[in-house]
Amino acid sequence: MNDDSDFDLRPDQWEALKALRSPVAGLSASSRLALDDLVALGLATMSDRAPAITAKGRKALIRGSFRLLDAAA
Repeated sequence: MNDDSDFDLRPDQWEALKALRSPVAGLSASSRLALDDLVALGLATMSDRAPAITAKGRKALIRGSFRLLDAAA
């Protein structure tokens, strides 16, 4: 599983990405710091000064969730 949607994100980056699933997401201070990294990776975007998850971010989040389940098994 080695394509461009396979990201090795830090726990704070995963939490920030998960928080962006909801349009009224309240980001914690550490998540706000991780947001810049997510924007740089193309997983999130800033529109009208509000962060939003991108299609690439959704795909990475779903794929990462399955990787976490595989690791727990």
